[in-house]
Order: sequence, then structure tokens, then C-alpha cells
Amino acid sequence: MPSFGSLVPFAIGSVLVTIVPGPDMALITRQVLAYGQKTARATIAGNVLGLVVHTVGVAFGLSAILLGSARIFETVKLLGAAYLIYLGVTTFFIDRAVEPGTFERVPITRRKALRQGFLSTTLNPKPALFFATYLPQFIDPDRNVALQVLALGGFHIVVGIVWLTTYARLIGRLHFILSRERVRRWLERTTGAVLVALGLRVAFSER
Repeated sequence: MPSFGSLVPFAIGSVLVTIVPGPDMALITRQVLAYGQKTARATIAGNVLGLVVHTVGVAFGLSAILLGSARIFETVKLLGAAYLIYLGVTTFFIDRAVEPGTFERVPITRRKALRQGFLSTTLNPKPALFFATYLPQFIDPDRNVALQVLALGGFHIVVGIVWLTTYARLIGRLHFILSRERVRRWLERTTGAVLVALGLRVAFSER
């Protein structure tokens, strides 16, 4: 297990990285505004499963393959970018299924919401880069490396759960403002644009 001395700076960095706005937060905003808290919670569960995949990948060396092969990295990056753009574009069409003056939406299943969160995180190579480049700085090579990676990754996942859940509830508590027709549509279109922009950023970003 990592020592307490190494866990403190890792915890600070983990929190800072987690609260920086990114695809997961944009997707959660979209889900809360369009479908509600239950859908957002299922999406967060999918995000968490995606982080588990990245953590296990680093722990057992799978991310070394991703980061060592330019072709594999580019493929994963483009798939993730395409999915973010898809989510953003579909946000613009949500209102077309709603009659003017109403706020009821056609709900999506929890399975679909979970899948959206999972794919959004798994197909984003940034978490793999974070785990593969940041975690090793706090690893003691004389101890069980895989166990230490899993422990640190688990801590980062807990931070992510707490933050995304808190963020979703905050958006939900502002529902009385966000549910106003103009505000709601503006925020939905804004989050859609953010998702598209993040997708384009991922697509054209370097390692």
C-alpha cells in the first residue's frame, strides 16, 4: 500500500484533476437537465466503471500498450472524440421530442445511461494518460506495484464518485431556475456545444 506521506500529495492532485470541467461533467449536466437525477446516477456509475477499466489497465500493464502504440492511441482517441460529438449533437435534438411549454422528456433506460457514461470515460484516453503518468510518481518499486496502483486508482475513483454525485445534486437543486424554458434550453444547447467542443479537442489534441 502507498505510504501516508505519498497519499497526501496524490490526494490533492487527484481532487484538482477531478474537479476540472471535462466530458464527464458536461455529460452529467446534460443528463440532469434532460432526464433527471436517476439517469445522472446511472451515468455516474458508468463513468466509475470506465475509471475502473483504466485503473486495471495501468495496474496490469495494458495502458503501456495503448501509450506505446501510436496507431492504437489514435484509434481510441478518435473513437472517444466521435462519441463525445455524438452525445453533444443529440443534445440539440432533445427539444424536438417535447411539446412547447412542457418539461416532460422521454426517459432513457438506466442501462443506456450507464452505457453512455461508461463509453464516455473508457473511450477517453486522458484518464489512461493520467493513471499511467501521474500514479507512478507515488509508487514504491520495492513493493507490490499492481496493488499500489489499484489502491491509488481506487482512491481517485472514490473522489470521482463524491464529486460527480455532488455536482449532479447541485444541478438538481438549481432545478427551479434551470427548469425555466429559456434557461433550460440555453443550458442544454450550451452543454451540447461543450461536448462537441471537447470531442473536437480530443480528436485534434496531441499526447
